Amino acid sequence: MAQFNLPKNSQYTEGKTWPKPAGAKNLQEFRIYRWNQDDGANPRIDTYYVDRDDCGPMVLDALLWIKNKVDATLTFRRSCREGICGSCAMNIMGQNTLACTLGIDDCKSGQIKIYPLPHMPVLKDLVPDLTSFFAQHAAIEPWLQTETPSPEKEWRQTPEDRARLDGLYECILCACCTTSCPSYWWNGDRFLGPAALLQAYRWLIDSRDENTGERLDGLHDPFRLYRCHTIMNCANTCPKGLNPAKAIAEIKKMMIAREV
Repeated sequence: MAQFNLPKNSQYTEGKTWPKPAGAKNLQEFRIYRWNQDDGANPRIDTYYVDRDDCGPMVLDALLWIKNKVDATLTFRRSCREGICGSCAMNIMGQNTLACTLGIDDCKSGQIKIYPLPHMPVLKDLVPDLTSFFAQHAAIEPWLQTETPSPEKEWRQTPEDRARLDGLYECILCACCTTSCPSYWWNGDRFLGPAALLQAYRWLIDSRDENTGERLDGLHDPFRLYRCHTIMNCANTCPKGLNPAKAIAEIKKMMIAREV
């Protein structure tokens, strides 16, 4: 029988149950992952009760309510509150998503469970360390590369060529897709992951870019591109409705086409 040894401090314990707000009649229970690397203790799951009559409709509203009125030590990222910045990405009820765009009612549960994005080092509570994620994005050189001298104004592009970028440029780099990918969990040090490869395809098909061959050369590796096994978690979890798996498949087709 196989035996698995969990890393030190990886198994969570039952944490604190915070008092219910006095006089509240419409309560929602939240079970939230807590961990502080400075105290040396195992992660814990704390229980909070939010007064729905005193709170906004989104999960992020509830987190802010808890932080402002119950427990100021609860730590998470957030910024735009409109699904644009990607800061508040976390795992809610088993699904990677944005806390600012997921309604409390949409969770359809008497007990809402919130964890940080999976398979990333945690800095504190719901804050993952995305250093590697952004380094992999930078590795695909996500900017326009040309040999032609720059025009005086802007690089022109037909509406048809511009339309090819729809479904790609909208990526907000929230990391929901990448951290949902089992292939990335296993090969995160070498596989670029769905988000970076979606962005790679965005630049590969940009009609203004003149570095397609070199970009493909940079992806021609057994791990950087080809660890995608079309599991499709990335497409299922993307809060913007994008399809990284399709973009990765198109890159593979480009690789084959230039060999024929």
